Amino acid sequence: MSNNDIMKKLRVAMKFTDDDIIKVLDLANFRITKTEITAIFRADDHPNFKPCGDQILRNFLNGLIIYKRGPRPKAEPKDKAE
Repeated sequence: MSNNDIMKKLRVAMKFTDDDIIKVLDLANFRITKTEITAIFRADDHPNFKPCGDQILRNFLNGLIIYKRGPRPKAEPKDKAE
């Protein structure tokens, strides 16, 4: 299964639009255009098809965690004087 297939399945399962996917990627501080997103979801034989790289999928999954759970709480510095 390719990264494109995984992205397509997650998009359907989460009922995301292209704009939702861009927002989720933005949560992971990853910028992508709507044109690049639509190219990922095209058929393999389409002239504008673009393979989904590992970096896009990784950042989407990281952004999805933030989208569902919220941002990671900041750790308080431990005082060494105790």
